[in-house]
Parts: sequence; structure tokens; C-alpha cells
Amino acid sequence: MGQPVVIAVDGPAASGKGTLARRLAAELGYAYLDTGLLYRAVGLSLLRAGQDPMDANAATAAAEAFDAAAADFSDPALREEETGKAAGIVAAVPAVRAALVDVQRRFAANPPDNAPGAVLDGRDIGTVICPDADYKFFIEADIEERARRRVKELQDRGDTVIPARVLKEMKERDERDRSRAVAPLATAADASVLNTTNLNADAAFALAMSFIR
Repeated sequence: MGQPVVIAVDGPAASGKGTLARRLAAELGYAYLDTGLLYRAVGLSLLRAGQDPMDANAATAAAEAFDAAAADFSDPALREEETGKAAGIVAAVPAVRAALVDVQRRFAANPPDNAPGAVLDGRDIGTVICPDADYKFFIEADIEERARRRVKELQDRGDTVIPARVLKEMKERDERDRSRAVAPLATAADASVLNTTNLNADAAFALAMSFIR
């Protein structure tokens, strides 16, 4: 077999990148990795240990001890808002990112189950993790629409949410992601930009597949 095909899907929270990446992987028979869950797993391990995600040394130790093969990515706690905030904090620690970069690159270079390709979604896949990816997408949407989607997602899970608070926290997360010194959220120069503000999941998928095919 030749080198696996790599598709990078980047974008901010609730832009639709995860939904798109999973559908691309299923359609093409590629392995899929939600790289944000790596940081969420590290953040969650700190919270469960009673440690502060702001403690860079503790975050680094947790990242270096992280075993992706043994991780339970189906743990619903990984999707909780508190875990998401912790993930955003630890992701800004250079040593944490360094510890998890190799995990992501190994996945792209050697997709599980001998899959012919890999789809990775995150915030720095096309710019840092896999700058030579065969296809790159940057998914964006107006922040008010992204906040509306996140509110609906949380309400569908039975959570009580305050829309204004969700919007405020999303703006803060965006600012952290875009301004961090290491691997900030940015659009790769050669990425195809998809704005999903007025696109449903089917339309976004069809558009992305048109680029690939």
C-alpha cells in the first residue's frame, strides 16, 4: 500500500467540523480522530484528580502519561462544558501540545485497522500536525450561530443553559485559541474554507466531497 491519504479538518467550536469529519471518514472508509478529545481527556484526568488545569506542570505530566490506546473516548464526561474549558486551558501549554503531537501524527501516518486514509479534526491539523495533508478544510460559522448550536446540543442532553453565558464562553475560547503562542487556531494558506452558517450538515458534506472528488 502507498502512503495513507490524510484529510485535515480545522475550525472553531460548533462550526460543524466534527460532524463533517466523521461523515467524510465514513464515506471514504478512512480512520477518524477527534483530536480535541485528546486535550479533553487530559483536562478531564486533571479535574478527576482534583488538580487545577491552570497548573502547567500537572497538565504536562498528565499529557505525557496519556495512553491513547487505553483511553475511553466514549466517556460522556469528555463532552461536558467544564471538560471543554479545561481542554482549552491545557491546550495552550506548549509541553502538553508537544506530548500529544506525536500521537496525532502516528495516527495519520498509520491509520488503525489498515485504513487507506485518516481524517483528523481539530484546530491546528492543517497548519501544524499535518501540514502536508492531501486535503485541508477550515470550517467556520458566525459565532451567534455556533452558540445557538451549542445551546441546542446542551439542551438536547438535558442540561440547563443560559444562552448569553454560552456565547460569552465561546468568545473567550475563540480568543484563547487564536491568540495562544503555540499552534494557534488559524486557516492554512492552502485550505478550502467552508462557512456553514447557512449550510446544513448534508450541504456541507456535499460541498466538501466535491472538493475531494
